[in-house]
Amino acid sequence: MFGAAAAPAEAAGYRYWSFWESGGKGGGWAYATQGPATARPADGDAIGFRFAISQDSNDASKPSAAPDFASVCAGVEKKPGTKRVAVVVDFGGPADAPPGETPPAKVLRVGCPLIREDATAAEALAEVAKPLRYDTNALLCGISGYPARGCGEQVASREPAKPAGTAGPRPAAAGGGSSGGPSVGLVAGGAAVLLLGAAGVWQARRRRP
Repeated sequence: MFGAAAAPAEAAGYRYWSFWESGGKGGGWAYATQGPATARPADGDAIGFRFAISQDSNDASKPSAAPDFASVCAGVEKKPGTKRVAVVVDFGGPADAPPGETPPAKVLRVGCPLIREDATAAEALAEVAKPLRYDTNALLCGISGYPARGCGEQVASREPAKPAGTAGPRPAAAGGGSSGGPSVGLVAGGAAVLLLGAAGVWQARRRRP
């Protein structure tokens, strides 16, 4: 990965948004054990999303910014009945992009939404990055319009992506802010029921060999 010579192409995998939570080894990221529609982070937690090609959770690429709640949520005061969650969105590199598409110019987006105490990770994401795109099975397919099409499609092979940038988290305003996202589409009516029911399917699909 870090050598000058080109590495062999990887085996078949899937191109998708992976979901991460704080609390991993050494204070890093841990691959989430449930979908964002059912995960309910606590005040002080961090959640991350990374777009990349991977075979399963063992080789999935982590967000390039650390789950640094103190940095991301600096200056955000907790209010009664709410919680603060640091959200990191990593759009990945060109090697992971679908044919004909390129990652956004700002590859890393962070924010610290102040949300209800019982809000899900999906709701926190919706407050930071918009629009969100789901397929008919309520699988998370796109964040902030990227990618514009496709959802967890299989890819035959690829050259490994170059290491993502190592810059630390940006303030919310610089990364797109934490102003209102389309959370209504995640929590209202039948969509919320569908998301909750599809969480297991979403996770299973990410771990297909």
